[in-house]
Amino acid sequence: MEKLAIYGGQKVKTTPYGEGKRFGEAELNELKEALDQNTLFYFTPAAKKVRKLTKTLAEIYGTNYCVATSSGTAAVHVAIGALGITAGDEVITTPITDMGTIIGILAQNAIPVFADVDPYTYNIDPKSVEKCITERTKAIIVVHLAGVPCDMDAIMDIARRYNVKVIEDCCQAFMCKYKGQYVGTIGDVGCFSFNEFKHVVAGDGGAVLVNTEDMFYRCHRFADKEYDRHGTELRKIPLLAPNYRMNELTASCVLGQLTKADFICGRHTQIGDAITNGIKDLSGVSTYKIDESSTATYLWYMYRIDEKVLGVSRNEYVKALQAEGISAGAGYIPECVYYYDMFQNKSAYKGTNCPFNCKYYDNDIEYPAGLAPVAEEVLKTAVRLPVSEFFTDEDVEQTVRAIRKVTEYFINNK
Repeated sequence: MEKLAIYGGQKVKTTPYGEGKRFGEAELNELKEALDQNTLFYFTPAAKKVRKLTKTLAEIYGTNYCVATSSGTAAVHVAIGALGITAGDEVITTPITDMGTIIGILAQNAIPVFADVDPYTYNIDPKSVEKCITERTKAIIVVHLAGVPCDMDAIMDIARRYNVKVIEDCCQAFMCKYKGQYVGTIGDVGCFSFNEFKHVVAGDGGAVLVNTEDMFYRCHRFADKEYDRHGTELRKIPLLAPNYRMNELTASCVLGQLTKADFICGRHTQIGDAITNGIKDLSGVSTYKIDESSTATYLWYMYRIDEKVLGVSRNEYVKALQAEGISAGAGYIPECVYYYDMFQNKSAYKGTNCPFNCKYYDNDIEYPAGLAPVAEEVLKTAVRLPVSEFFTDEDVEQTVRAIRKVTEYFINNK
């Protein structure tokens, strides 16, 4: 048995990970054209980039409409606001997600309700979702975590039976497909992000995809202070709405990135699938289980270990992988979202208990320890690996070899 590097053995990966240039001529050309317009505001007559971007995204995804936003968080909030979700309403979502999924719910004074997750995709579990539904449920926000698709057939069946809306948070899932269909086009609204840590990047920015004209206008208005830019009374403002507009420079950068999206997402798929195939036979290791007709675009890769089978803690296991030269991390977020202070204290706004004890909300919502036991176990036992389109085949092979070396060592020496 080969000695682990953490115990003085030779490490598997001795060369740096492959790197590449993320931005180039495509982005520069789009940015120059934007500057030559002599305007960077998206709705002036001379502005072309945001319009071009929304048209391009709608064409890629096969939807009728797209609204550009300032971030993925903004996109989710726009979807929530445009659906009319408000004080006293409940929105079911996953406890394994970025706060960007949650902010819009609380900003509308609605109540987040956390369902549990599937142990093999780490996405929201439809069976748990159905148990969470009450008379106050207005929407389900599914998060296609790390570019791995949710079980959308089951989610949509629940939504139809209980007459609730479905928002797809695709901020980590560009060009990901569920049974051959792009995620973001299955529910009522699809939300995307272009921030620095996504597949297609522009520093920030986001987009909302919808199919009905009514939802397009509602999303467009909600993203732009409720200004009616398609009507005759611009400043007739019926409701409060934020300013989530995208500017022409951000749109230009996204447009340049879209010329590379097939390569970026395709390479992420290749790498993630190769890791799964390379380690799925290992004892004490649990990998993704994804429908064969679906396509994951792994923003990063996560698998789980069984500490009892391996005879080692997850954190010690990760240290052993790191010693082998692998950029491994412990889990995704440290703990489920509902452990954050705002939920434990039931106070999203300083000095109040709003929206949890709002006069429009009469349910007694609680966020106890163990609320989502599978999600909690996932975060305690998960190992996260980076994925980049610039990683070489050697990087992937060395990653698989290191995982096998570390796992087999601990099994044989427990």
